[in-house]
Amino acid sequence: MPNEKLMTNAIDASELSFNDFKSIVINDYKIAFESRQASVLGRREVLTGKAKFGIFGDGKEVPQLAMARAFKNGDWRSGYYRDQTFAFATGISTIKEFFAQLYANPTDGADPFSGGRQMNCHFATKSVNEDGSWNDLTQIKNCSSDISPTGGQMARLVGLAYASKLFRQNKELDYLKHFSVNGNEVAFGTIGNASTSEGVFFEAINAAGVLQIPMAVSIWDDAYGISVPAKYQTTKEDISEVLKGFQRNADQPGYEIYKVKGWDYPALCEVYEKAINVCREEHVPVLIHVTELTQPQGHSTSGSHERYKSKDRLSWETEYDCIQKMRAWMLESAVATEEEIAEVEKNAKVFVRNAQKEAWNEFLDSIKPEQKQVVDLISSMAKHQPELAKIAANLTSTADAQRREVFTAARKAIRLSAGLSSPERNELLAWYKQQSRFNHDRYNSKLHTNGKESPDMIAVVDAVYDEQSKMVDGREVLNACFNENFARDPRLVAFGEDLGNIGDVNQGFAGLQAKYGELRITDTGIREMTIMGQGIGLAMRGLKPIAEIQYLDYLIFALNVLSDDLASLSYRTKGIQKAPVIVRTRGHRLEGIWHSGSPISMILGALRGMHLCVPRNMTQAAGMYNTLFRADEPAVVIECLNGYRLKEKLPGNVGDFTVPLGKAEVLEEGTDITVISYGSSLRIVQEAAEELSLLGISVEIIDPQTLLPFDTTQVCVNSLAKTNKLLVVDEDVPGGASAYILQKVLEEQKGYFHLDGQPKTLSAKAHRPPFGSDGDYFSKPSVDDVIETIYQMMHDANPTKYPSIFE
Repeated sequence: MPNEKLMTNAIDASELSFNDFKSIVINDYKIAFESRQASVLGRREVLTGKAKFGIFGDGKEVPQLAMARAFKNGDWRSGYYRDQTFAFATGISTIKEFFAQLYANPTDGADPFSGGRQMNCHFATKSVNEDGSWNDLTQIKNCSSDISPTGGQMARLVGLAYASKLFRQNKELDYLKHFSVNGNEVAFGTIGNASTSEGVFFEAINAAGVLQIPMAVSIWDDAYGISVPAKYQTTKEDISEVLKGFQRNADQPGYEIYKVKGWDYPALCEVYEKAINVCREEHVPVLIHVTELTQPQGHSTSGSHERYKSKDRLSWETEYDCIQKMRAWMLESAVATEEEIAEVEKNAKVFVRNAQKEAWNEFLDSIKPEQKQVVDLISSMAKHQPELAKIAANLTSTADAQRREVFTAARKAIRLSAGLSSPERNELLAWYKQQSRFNHDRYNSKLHTNGKESPDMIAVVDAVYDEQSKMVDGREVLNACFNENFARDPRLVAFGEDLGNIGDVNQGFAGLQAKYGELRITDTGIREMTIMGQGIGLAMRGLKPIAEIQYLDYLIFALNVLSDDLASLSYRTKGIQKAPVIVRTRGHRLEGIWHSGSPISMILGALRGMHLCVPRNMTQAAGMYNTLFRADEPAVVIECLNGYRLKEKLPGNVGDFTVPLGKAEVLEEGTDITVISYGSSLRIVQEAAEELSLLGISVEIIDPQTLLPFDTTQVCVNSLAKTNKLLVVDEDVPGGASAYILQKVLEEQKGYFHLDGQPKTLSAKAHRPPFGSDGDYFSKPSVDDVIETIYQMMHDANPTKYPSIFE
C-alpha cells in the first residue's frame, strides 16, 4: 500500500550476515530513491497547478539515511524543510502524507503534521492528545514542528537538548517517566549551509557549547543559498573551518566537529554512529558538516538553478548526486546487481506515483460532496431565479474544484438572492452556516491548546489577608510566590540574564538559586533568541520554564522566535504540540529610550496564540503566575518596572491564589466617564481621578489585566453603557494598543451604540521616551494630561458646567 512506512534501522555489521547487510542497504536505497521521486513528482504537481508551492529535499537523501540510523525513540528533531528523506526513513511521514500536505488537505488524518496548514516538508509528531494531555514521548521518534524561516529551528533546538541535561542531572525529575529515560535523548538539528549565516545559528551554537548539552547539528552544505554561492555567505566558504575554535580539547569543553562528504554512504553511517554516541553518552554537542551535496531541482518550485549555476557546476552535480554515488558504491561493492537496483527503482516510481494519486484523489473526494450539494442547491434556487443557473453551471464545469470555488459559488448565490425567501434558499443558508463551522475547525481552530489545563480551567482562588498580613515591597510578594511554587512543582525552572546568582535585577528571585540549585534557577548569557528557544524546547519536553527577558524593550531581540515559533505552535500543528513557556519581563515607565518601552501593539500583532498579561502591581502579577504555573499555554507577563519597591500587602496564600486571565476589574466606580488603562499607567489615572472628583467629575477606572485575552466578561461595555464616554490611556505609540482596545470595546463588544461623544485615546508620543524625569513627563501620559483630557471631554459634552480651562 502507498501509505506503508519503511524505516531504516541502525547497522551493527559485526552481527550481520552479508544477506542481512545487503537487505538493509537496499532498503535504504529504496527509501532514498522514493524520496527523490517524491521530489520530482511534487515539483511537477506544483508546476501543473495542483499545489501552490513546493520545497523539497532532493540531493540530501543519503546523509539523511545515516542520520535516521542514529535517531532513537525519545530523541527529538528540530529541523529544516529539506528533511523529507529523514522523515520517511524514521517513519515520521509516509509518501502519501507528504503529498497530502503538499495539497494542503485539511481532512482529519490526511496531513497529521499540520492539518493542512503548512506547506510540504514541515513535519511534526503528536506530543499531546485532543484534551491537551501528554503522550509518552519516550516511545516515539519526536519531531518538533518545522517552521519556514531559515535558522529559526536553532533556538528551540537548544531547549530540546537542554531538557536532556536537566532530566539526567536533576533526580527530582525522575518521576516524569513519559518524558525522558535518564536524559539519554539527543536533540538533532539540521540547517542549510547558507542559513548558518543567521545570527540565531551562532547564538545557538555558542549557547550549546556553554551549556554542554546533547545537541547534534547537521549542516547540509550544497554550496549555495538559493542563488547566492558560499563565497558571499561564509568566511573561508566553510562553516566548520569557521567553527574550529569550538572544538573541545583535553582542558576545555566544547564541541566535537566532524566533516564528511554527503555522497559517501558508508562514511556517513560511520560518522553519524560515532558522533551521536559521543553526544548521547557524554552530553557533548556535536556538529556534522556534510559537504559536497547537490540540489538537483534548485531551491524551490519558484525558479530554476540553471539560471545561476555554471555548466561545470551543473555537470559536477550530476556526477556527484548522492543517490547516483550510492548506486555506484552498491555495484562496486557487490552489494547489489544492476538488475536488482533497476527493479528497486522501477517499483519505487510506481509506488510514489500511486501514493501521489491516492493523496490527490482523497483530497478531491473530500470536496466533491460539497461541490455536488452546492450545485444541486443553487440549481433548485434557479427555478425561481434563472440568473443563478450560470453560477451552478460554472461550478459544475470546474474540474478539480477546491473548497474556495465551492464557497465562492454558494456565497454569490446567497448574495444575489438576498430579500427573497424560499425553502431552497433556506436550505443553502443552512448548508453554508454548517460548513462555516466545519471550516473554522479546518482553518482557524487551535490558536490555543484549549485542553483540560487551559488557563480557563484553573480554579479561581482569592487572595487571603488577615490582621497579620504584612506590608512589603512588591518584589517580596513575587519572591514569596516563586518560592512557594518552586517548592510545589519540581518541573519549574527559571533562567535569564542576572536571574540566578543575584536573583534578577529587581530581586524577584533573590536567594532562590541558593535554595533550589543552579539546575533550576540559572543565569544565562546575553542571548535573547536562545533564552526563548531554551524555554520552548524545555516546555515541549514536559517542563515548566520561566524564560526571563530583562527589559520589555529587549523582547524585540527575541520577537522572531516568539512569533514564528512559540505563538504559532498550537495553531500550525492543529493542537498536537504545545509549549507552555512563561516569558517574564518588565517594562513601562522608567528612564530612557531603551529602558522605558511599551511596544504593546507590536506584541499584540506578533504574538497571537500567547496570553499577554499586564498586571498593575506585583500581587496581581503573582496571581497570574499562579494561574499560568498550573496551566499549559504560553504567556508573556510584563511586570511594572517602577513597582518593585512600592508597598503591597502580602497574601497569606501567596503561592496559591489565582488571577483569572481575561477578567477585567473595575478599580474605581464612577458615573461620568469610563477610563481603560493597564500596567503602570493605572496609577497615573487613579491619581488624576482624585483631582477630577474635586472638579465634580466621577471616573470609572477599568483594568483589563490581560490584553490577550481581553475582557471576556464585557466589563468595559457594561461600564460604557452607564457613562457613555470612553477614554483609553496607554503608554504605547499613538494608534497602538489603544486602537486595539477601541476595536475590542467599540466593535466587538458593540460599545459604539452607548457613546454620546467621540471616544478618545491618550497615548505616548510617536517616538521613544527621552532620558530623565522631564523626558518621561513630556513623552508619556502624565497626571496633568489625564486630568485635562477628561475635563475637555466633559467640556465638549457640557461647556456650561465645565468651562474651558485654556481659553
